[in-house]
Amino acid sequence: MKIEDNIETFNSLLRRRGFIWGPSPEIYGGFAGFYSYGPAGMALKNNILDIFRRECRYFGFGEVECPTIMPSIVWEASGHLERFIDPVIRCNKCKTLYRADKFLQENLPDQVREGLSFKEMEILIEKYNLTCPKCDIPFERIEEYNLMLKTSVGNNTIAYLRPETATTTYLLFNRLNQDARRQYPIKIFQFGKAYRNEISPRQGVLRMRAFDQFELQIFISKELEMNFEEFNEVKNEKLPLLDWKQQEKDDSKINAISLDNAIKNGILKKPAYAYCLFIGYHLTKILGIPEPLIRFRQHSINERAHYADDAWDLEIKTRQFGWVEICGIHDRTDYDLKRHAEYSKQNFEVSMGSDSKIKEVPQVLEIAFGIDRIIYTLLETNFIIDQGRINLKINQRLAPNTVAVFPLVKNKEDIKKLALKIHRELLENRINSFFDAAGSIGKRYRRQDELGTKWCITIDYESLEDNTVTIRERDSMDQKRLNISELANIIKKKQEE
Repeated sequence: MKIEDNIETFNSLLRRRGFIWGPSPEIYGGFAGFYSYGPAGMALKNNILDIFRRECRYFGFGEVECPTIMPSIVWEASGHLERFIDPVIRCNKCKTLYRADKFLQENLPDQVREGLSFKEMEILIEKYNLTCPKCDIPFERIEEYNLMLKTSVGNNTIAYLRPETATTTYLLFNRLNQDARRQYPIKIFQFGKAYRNEISPRQGVLRMRAFDQFELQIFISKELEMNFEEFNEVKNEKLPLLDWKQQEKDDSKINAISLDNAIKNGILKKPAYAYCLFIGYHLTKILGIPEPLIRFRQHSINERAHYADDAWDLEIKTRQFGWVEICGIHDRTDYDLKRHAEYSKQNFEVSMGSDSKIKEVPQVLEIAFGIDRIIYTLLETNFIIDQGRINLKINQRLAPNTVAVFPLVKNKEDIKKLALKIHRELLENRINSFFDAAGSIGKRYRRQDELGTKWCITIDYESLEDNTVTIRERDSMDQKRLNISELANIIKKKQEE
């Protein structure tokens, strides 16, 4: 099968099996940048969040939830009103807007690097005589386009929908400091909606106007950044690191290097920041994305945000879109808290180091996941077609259904009753079970393969005689007989494997 056919089959699966629908609302023609999750998609998302929350608690992170709308002053302080912009080019005839850097990457893939200035992009547009794809009209100067979504609250008070969850977490620092009894580092995460007024959102859920973020923040002192005890627990872990210098030579060469050696070789500067890379890698790997498709790519000096001391993107290699960023790990220094201290007239200086007399504004280390991007890359990288059979080989703990229960023949009342009894007993044991009596057994197997269901249980005539059932494993398609009384315990044990 050609890769194009494979991708089209995958895209069809997302819609057909209730993972992702849209653009929404479909009945009105769709609104670009907005998508809905069907039952399978929501089940998958919630299973991912369950794992992330469990792992974050293990690593010592607490959770907060903040409002999605904040007054203008918050975004003035954070710098979003001033700096949260995209470079755009506009066609004077059809008035279509194009994001300049993406337009150049698509049209001049061998000429464009990350972090080009407006002037550098304008020179390339003029040099290669790039015009509007619709009208063939030359573009004029690059414009600034702010991505903030504006609204009004109450009596016409101007406010904005948050473009990220991080800023709203920073606003809680004094409360978090008190709640943590001034014990550092303070680790916190937040999951929730964010909004960006994308110019022309494409690539489905990879670039939306309303999307889900899962962001972890560490408030820490400069001293602790360099003497971070937890780094010693992970320093021998090897990560696929592509630093910005290597990118300029050969971006296909990715070195798996231990974090300890990355620090010693100057690829990474701070043990606490290296620890954040490990957290991002760990959370990605346990979901079941194949390791050869994961890499960290460091931002170049020009690409890096003005306040960042270091920044790496955790990327997944996809068939449809190439390398896709699913997580950004940023050393934000003390920029955020200093800005909010200035605008709010609050004092965020605290004693954190070994010398309690010295006060400082905490540094912030950030691990920012895009949940929608995780869902897409997880599904795409685990989607295979084997001799015509679609198989979604996702982690058994993530699949919408853990097991599916089938009566061999639906019109045989005794078999159907026993199948329903087994299905309900599995649910009572908190095992996600799905009951299906429609169609041939082969078709029912295929439907569950498409959803990633790990085990299918068939109740037949023999089950009525000896209380055994057939259990079939998704990937190998091996089948064996098991006693009904053992089912729940066996499946629970398999879930822990």
